[in-house]
Amino acid sequence: MLEMTLHDCFADEIAIDFPSVGRVVDRMSDAFLGERSDHDNVVPAEVCLSEREAWRGLVVPVEVPLRGTCQRCGGRGETWAEPCCDCRGTGESLFRHAVRVAVPARVADGARFRFRLSSPHAATVCVEVRVAIRPAA
Repeated sequence: MLEMTLHDCFADEIAIDFPSVGRVVDRMSDAFLGERSDHDNVVPAEVCLSEREAWRGLVVPVEVPLRGTCQRCGGRGETWAEPCCDCRGTGESLFRHAVRVAVPARVADGARFRFRLSSPHAATVCVEVRVAIRPAA
């Protein structure tokens, strides 16, 4: 509980007065106070494999959707006193981050594994990958 109090000490002020800098403040808080629990920020992903691929293991590309700072307005939510048309005034945009995930050999259908993903344009997230195995035709 103490960790949540430390991380969220200015959450209301930021959410109300400065919503576009929320992600940056979260990253700074994580750097100074230690990283938050991954339970709040888990991004699901799925890889679909054939039985042979699951047996042998392989490296697969996965696109992870991330929320980050709008590139057009720099997270301000506006351009010259008008709402930014790209982010609709929120200061955030959704982008896809491509990663390559190594799936171990002899992985079972429904297996899940997690990893942390850091990006210069978004807060660090925990990605949970679920393995789905297609039955042989």
